Amino acid sequence: MNVSPERLIEPVAELRQRALAMEQRHQDPVARAAPAYRESARNLLHYLALRQVDVRELQDDLAALGLSSLGRSEAHTLHTLESVLVALHRLAGRELHLDSFSTIDFKRGRALLHEHTRRLFGSLPAKRTVRIMVTMPTEAAGHPDLVRHLLASGMDVMRINCAHDDPDAWLKMIENLRRAERELGRTCKVCADLAGPKLRTGPLATTARVIKLRPERDLRGCVLKPAQVWFTPTNESACAGHGIAHVVPLSGDVMHQARRGDVLAVSDTRGKSRELKVISRQGDALLAECDRTVYLETGMPVRLLRKKALLAEGRIGELPIAIEPIPLRTGDTLVLTNDDVPGEPAVLNPQGEVVRPAHIACYLGESFATVKPGEHIWFDDGKICGRVLDNDGSHMRVEIVHTNPADGAKLGAEKGINLPGAKLEMAALTSKDLDDLTIIAPRVDMIGLSFVRGPEDFWALRDALHRLNARDVGVILKIETRAAFENLPRLLLAGLQAPPIGVMVARGDLAVEVGFERLAEVQEEILWLCEAAHLPVIWATQVLESMAKSGAPSRAEVSDAVMSGRAECVMLNKGPYIVEAVRFLNGVLERMEAHQFKKRSRFRRLSVSDLG
Repeated sequence: MNVSPERLIEPVAELRQRALAMEQRHQDPVARAAPAYRESARNLLHYLALRQVDVRELQDDLAALGLSSLGRSEAHTLHTLESVLVALHRLAGRELHLDSFSTIDFKRGRALLHEHTRRLFGSLPAKRTVRIMVTMPTEAAGHPDLVRHLLASGMDVMRINCAHDDPDAWLKMIENLRRAERELGRTCKVCADLAGPKLRTGPLATTARVIKLRPERDLRGCVLKPAQVWFTPTNESACAGHGIAHVVPLSGDVMHQARRGDVLAVSDTRGKSRELKVISRQGDALLAECDRTVYLETGMPVRLLRKKALLAEGRIGELPIAIEPIPLRTGDTLVLTNDDVPGEPAVLNPQGEVVRPAHIACYLGESFATVKPGEHIWFDDGKICGRVLDNDGSHMRVEIVHTNPADGAKLGAEKGINLPGAKLEMAALTSKDLDDLTIIAPRVDMIGLSFVRGPEDFWALRDALHRLNARDVGVILKIETRAAFENLPRLLLAGLQAPPIGVMVARGDLAVEVGFERLAEVQEEILWLCEAAHLPVIWATQVLESMAKSGAPSRAEVSDAVMSGRAECVMLNKGPYIVEAVRFLNGVLERMEAHQFKKRSRFRRLSVSDLG
């Protein structure tokens, strides 16, 4: 059926009036916005007004007339509405008289976003507009070459995670970056992510000092590669740089008398007789191998055999502490405690019945008592879900309702905890964060505010930065809680008053907080609102994670990397192959630059379009 332009004039005019009324009602935040960000505050309000109404039917009708469907109006909402109104009036043969016309058009909206992004992240990279942020591993403090390779491969922002390492390591990372900048002639910003009030599990009880040596086998169980281990004198440091994962201290005369071809015989922790053959000697260290699985433990006797004759005896020295995580399956009970008692797995009787359920500490402080029966609690980025049965303020009994159906899950120490339904009264800035700020704020370009919930958290950080005379340091609002997402418009309006400012979509915690099925929808809404405010977005969590850890990306990760180009910055986490991951992402972003900007397809010439 034909669409009448006349019929569409009124609903579009009503949307324009709604946008202007929203701006009028919120004059104060607009007036308080920084002068260079005032237009953005207005546009954000216009966009919020538009999104208060379901306009899907109107969009279809506008598209049928060949007009803008309003679906790409984030950065210039009022101007788009007014342009559509002008076109509708002309199609209807009518004149339009507006008291004023918005100055934030398509080019101005994009220019504001680019300018605000440049102020936070610095100058554009050579061949792309999307920056690459990289989380620093501990090794970045002691290995300048690693930082240099990351910078050379395309890193634009160094991310220091203040939840790990210490101030000395952070400063060494920055020092290594500055040296690399001078050597390569490139610049790179530094972002320090505050630890924030991350809810985590407490420590686990020490179970033993044991290591497991296991050979590699094929599908039929045949040994492809024996398990290998270096034995060293107990008073010497471990061998390094030989590609062998395990180094075991060994006391007694064994180390002095052993030579190639000898056998080290043990009865392992299971009582299994095992023989490890000495295959080489390097100084005082012995390299041995075994084609069967063997468990070695501190203090275990070792016999040196040559042609089955006993030559000497010794004992395994002090091995690293082996801490066993708590195994959990659906239906199990887990007790959370509000103390520092180390966690332990469930205790079973000979019949396999639970005598005492598993328990682990949960660092919630005064908020522990606010968690109510019936609320859900998630552990380890959503791998385990429980339902609170009861809570007396010191002990919380939880029924496990979701784990891996086949194998269950294992809960370790220092694993994240999410309570999406709980109303926790926790400030985003902890005492540790304030101490860290005094050291790191004068040396970085931006601060990541973790677990922000509302504008008061942003202002608390800004006040702390002012006290440290770090007023020009940018702030990254990390959206990783349900409260932060629900308060995002207010957070953006607050940020526009004290720029530079940016937003990180922290998809790990956010997925647990809002539900995995809603994550795609929520991250889209964050992108839209930030574009309306002309503020840069960082796309974070598990981008090319498999590649950073194993050297090869999955197909899903490549698609995710392509989608990440809709943000202004993409964050990669650490891993053994992080340099390769940065190089790969750099190539993906450069290629997609010609095809896409935000959610708009860009029609560069396609070579496959030639038919001859």
